[in-house]
Order: sequence, then C-alpha cells, then structure tokens
Amino acid sequence: MTTDELVVLVDGEGNAIGTAPKKSVHGPETPLHLAFSSYVFDAEGRVLLSRRASHKTTWPGAWTNSCCGHPMPSEPLTSAVARRLSYELGLSVARVDLILPRFAYRAVMDNGTVEHELCPVYRAVVAADAVPNPDEVGEVTWMPWKEFAEGVLSGELDISPWCREQVPQLARLGPDPLAWPIASPADLPPAARS
Repeated sequence: MTTDELVVLVDGEGNAIGTAPKKSVHGPETPLHLAFSSYVFDAEGRVLLSRRASHKTTWPGAWTNSCCGHPMPSEPLTSAVARRLSYELGLSVARVDLILPRFAYRAVMDNGTVEHELCPVYRAVVAADAVPNPDEVGEVTWMPWKEFAEGVLSGELDISPWCREQVPQLARLGPDPLAWPIASPADLPPAARS
C-alpha cells in the first residue's frame, strides 16, 4: 500500500509553508511548490531528452529535459534527483551538480491547468542508456547539446515551457555542458537547503 506523494509548498521567497498531496496541487489554482529539473548528459555532451507519458496531468506527450520531479518533505534535492532518475529512466548516478539554483516558472496549459514551481536545475553525467518507465516516459532520445540548444533558442523545437525558459539560461553558461560551473547550495531557496 502506498500513500499519496506530498509536495512542499513555498512562498515567494522560497520558504517552506506546508505540504499538500501531489494529486491536489496541479490544477487551475496551482500553488507555488518545490520541484527540480535535471539534464542528463553522456561523455560526448549529448543531452538525454524525454517525451512525457501521454497520460501525465501536465503537458502529456511533450518533449522536455531528461527528468523533472518533486522532493519529498525534508528530502535533499540531490537525493530527489537521483531517486527520480532511477525511477523514471533506470539511471544510476554517482552525483548530480546544481546548475541553476533559483529557477522558477509558471505556465498554463490550454485546458487551464497550471504548473507553478520553484525548480532548481541539475546536471548529471551517465555512461549507460536509459530504460524508460512507461508510467512516466513515452520515449527518449539523445541529441548533441549544441543542436538542441539552437533548436530551442530558434523556436524550431517544440519543447515543454519550463525547458524553453531554462535553455537560454543554461546556454549563457557556455557551449560545453560538461564545463558549466557548479552553483553553491547556499544559493538554493531556503526550502531546498535540507
């Protein structure tokens, strides 16, 4: 027997103000909550893209970055990233690097469903192929980072709204994703510093 996953609700300054069941927070009045995005790369600097499963509540079937998710209450974000990479993509990672500590976004689907997340961005490097979990991921593909970034920046690639906002910030860090500077955990919002 499993219980409903809880997400951490946050205020505009990034302080935790409570929790709510994940199933209850994605709708027309989605409260700001803590999440993460991750970009998985291989040794050649190719990025792993995933297509969200067609039954997902938000942006079903959309192509996006490697993996997104929500930390459980009191779970360190790095642990949440590793947990979700394992669950969604069958990937084991030795470490994840904080890249964009303060990314946040709000996006509205055509049906009025809202995503509203304080969503630090992480990088992981793997040497294995993904094994997608069909409950979460429809399909995956590897793409050279330069080609992917240019496609997003030019508007030629149809990608999730959070990824569309993240890529310009990541591109400013330099052309080689394996050389991006690692951000300090001290720059994370207070709710994410557990």
